[in-house]
Amino acid sequence: MSPRSASVNEELRRRSKERLLQAAVELVGERGYEATTLGDIADRAGSARGLVSYYFPGKRQLVQSAVHRLMHRTLEEALEREPRTADGAERMARAIDAILGLARDRPVLMRQHMAGLLQAEGFVPCPEQRRLAELLRDTVARHGSQDVDADYPMLRALLMGAVYTALMPGAPMPVPVLRAELFKRYRLDWRLGVPPDAEVSGGRCDADLSRFFATGVPGRPDRSDRRDRSDQSK
Repeated sequence: MSPRSASVNEELRRRSKERLLQAAVELVGERGYEATTLGDIADRAGSARGLVSYYFPGKRQLVQSAVHRLMHRTLEEALEREPRTADGAERMARAIDAILGLARDRPVLMRQHMAGLLQAEGFVPCPEQRRLAELLRDTVARHGSQDVDADYPMLRALLMGAVYTALMPGAPMPVPVLRAELFKRYRLDWRLGVPPDAEVSGGRCDADLSRFFATGVPGRPDRSDRRDRSDQSK
């Protein structure tokens, strides 16, 4: 059997990494951070356990990257859904609803993510977070900001604060109330985005996250060989 080409090996590595990201989001959402081990994540992904440390320095970095992937792809999906629009107010409303929607629909995962940001390691920059930042900066710019460098961090802080407040154990604030305050600040009509009483078709929380993690041929579920355990040594 002839050896695999460099491009094939690269594709196998990409798929392995994507499966690890998806498995991390799924398991932390189901069990919480502390109850999820790197071995659990590798097993769910169908990958060798050594691959986790090959791609990520540790569990915290893996989970942060995975959640940032989910956040940036959720935001991207919301911004680009039909009918597509360039209207700055509508896009700001969609961005707010997308992030608040994650707090509402995936409370365990997002609570664990927020708690992780407060740990000693704190915020861990990664490519997934940078993509999220690019989308939020673009949203601020389209909304008419005259100083994106100042207004983007404020939007980020307000969204993080809203998520934290929505998920605070013992004293959560309802998402519709937080939404109303954010809409008031950015002078958005309540009917923009996805109002709580007008959810998009298909329900609020889709349990299948595969569309956010590209592990196979675009537009088709990945049914490739999940036994690429040796590619950590390629």
